[in-house]
Amino acid sequence: MAAAEAVTDKAGGQPRSVRVVLFALMIAMMLAMLDNMIIGTAMPTIVGELGGLEHLSWVVTAYTLATAASTPLWGKLGDMYGRKGIFMSSIVLFLIGSALSGMAQDMGQLIGFRAVQGLGAGGLMVGVMAIIGDLIPPRERGKYQGMMAGVMALAMIGGPLVGGTITDHWGWRWAFYINLPLGIVALLAISAVLHLPKKRAQTQIDYLGAGLLTVGITAIVLVTTWGGTEYAWTSARIMELIGIGVAALVGFVFWQTKAAEPVLPLHIFRSRNFTLMSIIGFIVGFVMFGATLFLPLYQQSVQGASATNSGLLLLPMLGAMLVTSMVAGRVTTNTGRYYVFPVVGSALMVVGLYLLSTMDTGTSRLTSGVFMAVVGLGMGCLMQITMLVAQNSVEMKDMGVASSSTTLFRTLGSSFGVAIMGALFNNRVQDVMAEQAGALGSKVTEQSAQLDAASLAKLPEAAREAYQHAVSAGTHSAFLLGAVVAVIALVAAVFVKEVPLKGAGPKEDSPGGTAVQKPVTETV
Repeated sequence: MAAAEAVTDKAGGQPRSVRVVLFALMIAMMLAMLDNMIIGTAMPTIVGELGGLEHLSWVVTAYTLATAASTPLWGKLGDMYGRKGIFMSSIVLFLIGSALSGMAQDMGQLIGFRAVQGLGAGGLMVGVMAIIGDLIPPRERGKYQGMMAGVMALAMIGGPLVGGTITDHWGWRWAFYINLPLGIVALLAISAVLHLPKKRAQTQIDYLGAGLLTVGITAIVLVTTWGGTEYAWTSARIMELIGIGVAALVGFVFWQTKAAEPVLPLHIFRSRNFTLMSIIGFIVGFVMFGATLFLPLYQQSVQGASATNSGLLLLPMLGAMLVTSMVAGRVTTNTGRYYVFPVVGSALMVVGLYLLSTMDTGTSRLTSGVFMAVVGLGMGCLMQITMLVAQNSVEMKDMGVASSSTTLFRTLGSSFGVAIMGALFNNRVQDVMAEQAGALGSKVTEQSAQLDAASLAKLPEAAREAYQHAVSAGTHSAFLLGAVVAVIALVAAVFVKEVPLKGAGPKEDSPGGTAVQKPVTETV
C-alpha cells in the first residue's frame, strides 16, 4: 500500500503525524455533516432578515444537489491526480462557499453561495474515506471508520443545539462563519503532515460522462425533492425530469463502456460485495434520513416533546448507532471478520422499523426510545462496514470512485427515503384528518400535513386530537414501508461473501517494516 509506511512504526504503534491527520479528517467530516443541521435551525431567522420565503427550500436543495452531483467527480479526480491536493481543494471551495453564504444580502445570493458550498462538501466526505483507505489497511480501518460514524452521530445530535445557540447569541451569519476556523485548522494539519504519492493522469477527464452523470443525478434529486410538494407526482414537470434523468443515466452507462478514463468504471460492479454494499448503503440512507425526519415530528406532535432540543429526541437511536459502530469497528479490526455485521444490522433494522410502525397516541417516550435504539443498533452495524467492504472489494487505483460511489448511493437513498416516506406520511395524515375532523381537518392540512408547535397549539381540541391520531397513522405507514425496504438490505447481506481484509492475512515485510499485502478481490 503506497502510503502505508505512515501508518505503523516498527513497534506497531501509531505515529503522531497519523493521529494529526485523523484529527483533521474528523474536522472535515464534522464540517460536511454539521452544516445542514446547523442551517436548519437558523432558517427562520435567515428568512426573517433576507425575506424570500417562497425560495426557502432552495437553500437546502441547492446544497444537496451540488453535493450529490459533485461527489463522483471528486472521487475520480482524487484517483487521477492525487488525493491530498484534491481534498484540500474541496475544503477551500467549501470554506469559500461558507464565507460567501455568511455575507449574502438576499435569498438569491444565499442559494447561489450554498451551491458553491455544496460543491466543496461533495469532496469532503469522499476525501475523508478515500484518504483513510489510502493510509490504513482494511484490517485496521474498521476502528477508524467507527470513529467517523461517531462524528456523524454527534453532528446529528449536536447540530440543532449548536445552530440554535449560534443564531441566538452571534447571529445567523455565524452559522456559516463558524466553518472557517475549523476548516483552516484542518487545511494546515493536512498540508503539514499528510504525505501521499503524487499522481499525474495520462488521460483527460471524462467530461461527457461527468456531464451525463451530473444531469442524471440532478434530475433524480429534483424529482424526489419536488414530487408531491412543489408539483404533483403525475405533473408534466415531474414526468419531464424523470425522462431527462433516465435518458441521461442510460447514456452515461453506455458511454462509460467507451470512455478512456470513465468517471465511474463499471468494472467495479463486477465485484459482488461492492454491488451488495451499494444496495445496502442506499437502503441505510433511505431508512436513516426518513427516521430522522419523522421521529421528531411524532414526538413533538403526539408525545408533546419540545421542538427546541429536537436533536436530543433522537439520542436513543444515534447513541446506539455510535456505540455499535465503535464496537463493530473494533471487532472487525481484532478478528478480521465482518460478515455478521451486515446480516445482524439489517435484521435489527427490519425489527426496529416494524416496532416503530406500531407506535400510536398512547406509546410512551420510554417505549419509543427503546424502539429507536433497536434501529440505531442496526444502523451502527451497517454505517461504516458498508464503506469498509466496498473499499476492500476494489483495487487501490479505484479507491476514490469506490468511496464516492458508496457515498453517492447513500445520498440518493436519503433523497428517495425522504420523498417516498414523506409522500406516504402526508397522504395518510390528510386522509385520517378528513375522516376524523371532516372539512376542518382537510382545511388544517391542505397546505402541509406537517404542523409546527405554534400551529398545533392554535387548533381546537378536537382537531388537535384528530391530528395526533393522523400523525400516528402517518408514521405507522412510513415506518412500515421502511421495514419492508430494509428486508431488501437483509437479503443482500445474506449474499455477502466474507473476503479476507487486505492486510488481515499472511503478511510480507517491506524494507521499511510495513506490512504489505496484495489486494484481494472477488467477482460475481
